[in-house]
Amino acid sequence: MGIEQTPGADPVDMTEAEAANELMRLAKAIAKHDRLYHAEDSPEITDQEYDALVRRNAALEAQFPQLVRDDSPSKNVGHAVASSPLSKVTHEVRMMSLDNAFNGEEVGEWVARVRRFLSLDEGEMVAITAEDKIDGLSCSLRYENGKLKVAATRGDGQVGEDVTPNVASIGDIPQELPGGVPEVFEVRGEVYMAKADFLALNKAQEEAGGKLFANPRNAAAGSLRQKDASVTAKRPLRFWAYGWGAASEVPEPTQYAMMRLIESWGFPVSPFLTRTETLDEMLEHYAEIGRQRPQLPYEIDGVVYKVDRLDFQQRLGFVAKAPRWALAHKFPAEQAETTLESIDIQVGRTGKLTPVGRLAPVMVGGVTVTNVTLHNRDEIARLGVRPGDRVVVQRAGDVIPQLVDNLTREVERDPYLFPDHCPECGSEAVSEEGEVDVRCTGGLICPAQRTQRLEHFVSRKALDIEGLGEKTIAQFFGLGWLESPADIFRLRKRREDILALEGWQDKSVDNLLASIEAKREPDAARLLFGLGIRHVGEVTARDLMKNFHELAALRETAEKARAGDEDAAQDLTSIDGVGPTVVEALGDFFHEPHNLAVWEDLLSELSPPPYIVETLDSPVAGKTVVFTGKLETMSRDEAKAQAERLGAKAAGSVSAKTDLLVAGPGAGSKLKKATELGIEVIDEAGWAEIVAAAG
Repeated sequence: MGIEQTPGADPVDMTEAEAANELMRLAKAIAKHDRLYHAEDSPEITDQEYDALVRRNAALEAQFPQLVRDDSPSKNVGHAVASSPLSKVTHEVRMMSLDNAFNGEEVGEWVARVRRFLSLDEGEMVAITAEDKIDGLSCSLRYENGKLKVAATRGDGQVGEDVTPNVASIGDIPQELPGGVPEVFEVRGEVYMAKADFLALNKAQEEAGGKLFANPRNAAAGSLRQKDASVTAKRPLRFWAYGWGAASEVPEPTQYAMMRLIESWGFPVSPFLTRTETLDEMLEHYAEIGRQRPQLPYEIDGVVYKVDRLDFQQRLGFVAKAPRWALAHKFPAEQAETTLESIDIQVGRTGKLTPVGRLAPVMVGGVTVTNVTLHNRDEIARLGVRPGDRVVVQRAGDVIPQLVDNLTREVERDPYLFPDHCPECGSEAVSEEGEVDVRCTGGLICPAQRTQRLEHFVSRKALDIEGLGEKTIAQFFGLGWLESPADIFRLRKRREDILALEGWQDKSVDNLLASIEAKREPDAARLLFGLGIRHVGEVTARDLMKNFHELAALRETAEKARAGDEDAAQDLTSIDGVGPTVVEALGDFFHEPHNLAVWEDLLSELSPPPYIVETLDSPVAGKTVVFTGKLETMSRDEAKAQAERLGAKAAGSVSAKTDLLVAGPGAGSKLKKATELGIEVIDEAGWAEIVAAAG
C-alpha cells in the first residue's frame, strides 16, 4: 500500500504503436464511463479513477500529438442526452470541461504556459482566482430581463437537458434577479447535495425499498434530471455559481469582480473564492482547502484556478474541450488492496485484445471497484499478475481503476498465458512488429470487430443515428441484416421484418428509419470519422475536410501520396495535426480493396455535401497562412488561433499553396522559400491590422 506509481509505461519510453493502442483503449473506456456518469447517473468508478484515465490519455497525447484520435476524450465534454426523457436545450455558449493538474509542479507549468501564450514580461503579474471544486451537476440558468427563462444541464457541452421546472424548488436559485442586471445573462454553477442530506435521502430510500445512490453527486444528478418536477421538489438540492455563459453585457473586467456581482444578485458562491497573485498563494490556498475538506458539509474533489482578467481570458481562448485560462487542481489518488479473481479478454473495434481484471469488490475512495484495466500482454508480464493474486488498486483522479502493485508476485503459481487466438472468432491473435498489443487477425469475420465498427459509425461523434444502439446493432447483425455501414441505409426495405421482432412497434420502427433517412446527406467530416480509419479522429477528420472540402479530393490526394507523390504528401502534412502516421493510414485505407468496396457502397447510398466552414468576413478567410520568425506581441499559438478565427488555415510549412507568410524578426528558410515562390509576405504589424479590421 502507499506505493506511488503511474499506470502503464512512461510515454517517453513508448513506441508510437504502443501509444496508439493505449489511446484507443482509453477512448473507449472513458466514453463508456462518460455515458454512465453523465447520461445514466450510475458510474462504475470513482471520480479519481476516471481522472486517472483522462490524465493518462492527456500524457500520451502530449507525447504523441500526431496520434490524437477522432474520439479522443480530450475533445469531449460530458455525454449526449439523446435518450433522455427531458427536452433538449442548445447552449448559446458551449459549457466546457476543465483540464486537470495533480501537483504543484503541474500548476506551475500551467501558469508558465499562460504567461508564454500572453507573451508577458517577467515582472507583469497574472492574478488568478481560486475556489474549491464542488462535486455536483453543472447547470446553466438563463435570465432574460431579470427573469429565469431556461435552466439546462451541461449534457455534452453543446446540448443539455431542460430542467427549468425542476430548479424552481431549489431555494438557492432566484426566479427573478434585482433591477439593473444585463438584459440576457446565463449564470452557471453546480447543483449539489450536502453530505448530511445525502445520508438522510439514502436512509429514506432504503426504508421505502427504493434505489440507493452511490454518492452525493449521483443523488443530485438523479434528483435534478427527473421528468416529474414534483420528485425533484422533494429532494434537498442546493446550488452555487462558478461563472457565466451567454451575456448581453459583462459589467466587470475581472472574474473575481463578476463573481462578487453574481453573489450580490442572490446566488451562493464558494466560501473559499479568493484572488491570488503568486503561485505560492495559489498552492497555499489549495493546501488550506485540503485541510478543511473532511469537515466541509459538501463533497469537493479539488480546487479551480482561473485567470482573473477577462481580457486575458478572451486572448487565451480554448482548446478542444477546455479553456486555456482555467485549471482544476485535483486532490490525490487513493489506494486499496483486493484479490484479482480472473482476467477476461475483450476484443475491440480494431481487433485489439484487451485484458480486464475482475476484482473482489473493494471500496476505494467511497466507490466500489470491481474491474481494472490491465492494458496489454506486456503490462500483465510486468506486474506478474495471475488470478488469485493480492493486488493494490488505485483511483487516480476520476479514471477507471489502475492496478499498481502485485503483493503476491513471489508466490509459486503458474504464470498467466495470454491467448494466442481470438476468444470471439477463434482466429489467430498476433502482435505486429514493433507493437505491444495483440490483435485478432479475423478482421471482418470477427463479430466483435464488425459490430463495434458499426457502433462507431452510428455513434454521436460520427453519423449520430438515434435508435441504433449496441443491442439493436447486435440483433440486426445476428439476423444478417447489417454486414456493412451501407446496409444501415437499406433497413427501410426491412420495415415489416423489424416490426415482427419482439419489442418493436410502428412508432419505434418509423422513428428509427426516419433517423436513418435524415443522415443521407451527412456532414463529410463526421462520415470520414465514422469510417474508423486508424489515427483519423474527430478533430483530424474536421481538419482534413476544412482543407479538401470534398471526400473525393481527399481520397485522390491520399492515393497520390501513397504512390510517392511528394506534393500530395506535403498537401496533407501541411495541415496542423496531420503527420506521416495519418498520411500512411489514409493511404493504406484507400489502397485496401475491401475498404474501397465499403466506401463505394456507402456513397451509393449517401450524398455528403461539400464541407464548408462558416468564417468571419476577413481578407484571409479560406487562405493558408504560415507564421515564421519571432513574434513580439503574441505567442505563436495565439497567432494560429487568430488565423483560425478569421477562417484561415494555419499551416506549419511553406508550399505553393501558401497564400500569406507572416514573418517576424529572425525569419529564415520559410521567408526565403516564400520569396522564391512569390508568396505575399507581411510583418506582425500587418497581421495585427488584419485581425483588428475583422473585429
